[in-house]
Formats: sequence, structure tokens, C-alpha cells
Amino acid sequence: MPGYELIDKSEFKEISEIFKKSKILCRMGFDKSRNGVYKVRVFENLFAKFVRSKYALGVTSGTAALRVALSAIDLKPGDEVITQSFTFVATIEAIIEARAVPVLTEIDETLNLDPNDLLKKITKKTKAVIVVHMLGVPATLDKIKSVCVKKNIALIEDTAWGCGGKYKKKHLGTWGRIGTFSFDHAKSITTGEGGMVVFKNRNDFEKASAWHDHGHENNSNVPRWEDTRKSSGFNYRMNEMQGAVGIAQLKKLKYIIKKQNENHDLIWNAIKTIPGVSRRSYPKGSSISADALIIFVKNKNKALACRRELLKYKISTKILPEAYTWHFASTWNHMKELKKKHPNLKSAFNKSKHIIDKAVSIPIFVKMEKDLPKKIKNAIKKAI
Repeated sequence: MPGYELIDKSEFKEISEIFKKSKILCRMGFDKSRNGVYKVRVFENLFAKFVRSKYALGVTSGTAALRVALSAIDLKPGDEVITQSFTFVATIEAIIEARAVPVLTEIDETLNLDPNDLLKKITKKTKAVIVVHMLGVPATLDKIKSVCVKKNIALIEDTAWGCGGKYKKKHLGTWGRIGTFSFDHAKSITTGEGGMVVFKNRNDFEKASAWHDHGHENNSNVPRWEDTRKSSGFNYRMNEMQGAVGIAQLKKLKYIIKKQNENHDLIWNAIKTIPGVSRRSYPKGSSISADALIIFVKNKNKALACRRELLKYKISTKILPEAYTWHFASTWNHMKELKKKHPNLKSAFNKSKHIIDKAVSIPIFVKMEKDLPKKIKNAIKKAI
């Protein structure tokens, strides 16, 4: 989660170029005044190259990225999109905003979508699956992708927490038909807000690109005010200042992932011998982004005790065990579309609840104090 930790003169330098050479802050148009400065375009190209994807599209947020991704797959009202019960609320919001029906699965001990429950939830109405790499650990993508290919269902990856991570040496976000990323303040790299969508095929990219720009096809043969269009859309365009910050942050991503993994391992090695402590499952072949280290203890009471003891050392936890009401669907009674599909929402995902109730999530930073692993060990040992 530490993109903001490393903000320095390099981000300021990229932004300054806009004001020195261009003064055009929006992404589209005004080409004659830009003096060759296209920050979003450069960021998209660099990001596509980094994750080894053919196409990338900068957008205003990770939530927007999900909605834009869904615009590319020709959803019709009533089509079903499956995702997992443990995610951020935005995953479901994007499905609802696309006029589709959200269908949710249980998670397994990776804290990601359970492939076995996925098979049970697929119907003739299923159009897509959104798999979420929760808090930096890959889902079992080979199994999930196999199901989607067999059933001819689009696979979308919500890689908000997994930027820079890999599964079997392939970047997260590039296993499915479309991948989405978030660059908010708490992500591995940040543009303040902002997101990215990556695509395998040009048709998806062009449809999504037009949809995120009010339907503009950006036809080079006509002025923008006479631009061609085939559909309506919305405005989810990334601005040039976000693009500028993204360029600088992306150059730091390899270092960020390296340091997060090192610090993750230091903490885990300090606590792994404590009786009653185990780690969430990492699928074989995972290269995690190490957004957080999640451990399992005996039950919810023990998890809450761990948080209390950690707070005595001024060490925070992340989402689990204290704040999952924004991340666990059984608490989302405000979503009538979700309740319609899952009427007994509170008890709909008991397997998932059992897993997350016993979980403690420790955020990982790049700049870690040397004695932090020892403090965490002392706190958890006392709580257990």
C-alpha cells in the first residue's frame, strides 16, 4: 500500500512539464497547444509494456475501471455477473451500474473466489466473472480461467490490490479477457485517485475507450466536435496530472514490490512459530504484491484480541478484523439489487464469514521500522 510513501521530486518534475510546456490538463483535444506533452498516453503505454498487455486505458478510479471493463462485453439488462462475497463494495456497484445482476460466491482460504462455488453459481444468464485478488494474493487463476473458457464466460480481473503481482510468472490483470487496476492513495502505486484497464483484443479496447469518453471514437479524420460515435457512454477520462504522477510512480513499482515482499517475509518469519497462528493460503506459483500479511487465529475473539494488542504498540490492522463491513457482502443491506438475488444476505455466505472472522490483516509498508516484526510478535503472542 505504500505508493504515497515514495512521492518525491520525480512526481513534481512530471507535473511541472505540463505547466512549462503545455498547460493542457485534460486528456483529450487541444493537440496544437500541447507541444508534444501527452502524460496519460505515455502512462498507458508504459503500463501496458510493464504488465505485458497489448492495450491500456487510463481512467478516473479503480471503480471506473470496473465499469468501463463491463462496457466492453455487451451486457444486457438481466445478465448475471459473478464475483466473490469478500471484496470492496465497488466491485458490486460496478455490476449494478452496468444494469447486470450481481451473483456472489464464497471465498476459500486464499480469501479469493472459490472455484468450486463458482461452478455452482453459473447459469444460462451468466455473462462474466470478476475475480478479485484480495489484499495482494492471487486467486487460483488457472482453475477459474478454465471454468470461464469451458463455459464461454468473460473473465475480468479486479487487480486493485494486486498491481505488480504475478501468478505463474504472468502479471495479475492479464490472465482474463480484461484486467482492472486502482491507483488510489492506499495502493502500491498512486495517482491520488485513478485507475487502469488492460485488454487483450483491440475490439474490447476500442469499445471501452469510446464508452469512457461519452462515445467519442476519436476519429482522426474529423475535428473532435464532429467526432463519430456508435454508442453512448460516460466521462471516466484520466487527467494529465494523474497521468504525470502515474509515470513517476510506475518507475518505482518494482522496488515497491521487492520491499513489500521483504518486509512481509520479515514479519511472517517473526510470528510463524507462535502456536495457533497460520497464514492464508497462497496458490502455488504466486508472486504476491504483498499489500498485507493475513494470518488466521482460532476465532473472532482471538482476532479482536490481536488487534487490541497491536494497537497498544500503535500498529494498525487493515480491514480484518475490525472493518470488513465495506468488504463483506453479508452486511450490504443497502443494495436492493443484491438483496433481490440473495434474499437471506446476512446468512448467505457462512463459509466466507467463518474464514474472515478468524483473520487478522497486517498492512505492509516499504519504510518499515527494524523492530516492527518483534513488536508484532509480542502483541500476537500475548493475544493468543
